[in-house]
Amino acid sequence: MKLVIGLGNPGEEYVGTRHNVGFEVIEILARRGGAPLVHDRRLTARTARTSIGGEETLLVEPLAYMNLSGPVVARILREKELTAADVLIVADDYHLPVARLRLRAKGSAGGHNGLKSLIGSLATDEFARLRVGIGEAPPGGAVDFVLTRFKPSERKAIAEAFELGADCAEHWRRFGVAAAMNKFNKDKDSENPSEGT
Repeated sequence: MKLVIGLGNPGEEYVGTRHNVGFEVIEILARRGGAPLVHDRRLTARTARTSIGGEETLLVEPLAYMNLSGPVVARILREKELTAADVLIVADDYHLPVARLRLRAKGSAGGHNGLKSLIGSLATDEFARLRVGIGEAPPGGAVDFVLTRFKPSERKAIAEAFELGADCAEHWRRFGVAAAMNKFNKDKDSENPSEGT
């Protein structure tokens, strides 16, 4: 089994915000697999079991605030007897242009509180992460910016990015991180699958 985990904040007030792009990708994967997400109170997450490329995959939306998502993910990995190498994390990135995707095999948190929580709880940064660009935050304004919603002029591109992000997650599940990086990373600095940040 492998896990695809989308990061976001639980609660209706956060639906559609830039910080919740991880949830958007998970929901597309769940729809594609015909596997509804179910609230698992014990795991503090919404989960769905699906098959990608004939392989069992658990889709996860942690139901803890972004900066507390690490303990939830660590608990799920312990219960499923999996390691960080079995995980793909999907998260927002305000260092990337809107709708740009960047997949990495490992790396630093890059200022992302959800990734920071994961690295602390898992005691490693060696897990795959797919970053979805949400546009550049204004200087000193990242905290407020990530909780805004996309502008009308951005919505078509970001909706396409969510679908492409789901495609990338499926490719990662079928063929591994290096193959998915080669296919979905469009920038020149993405040739090394072990490169950080």
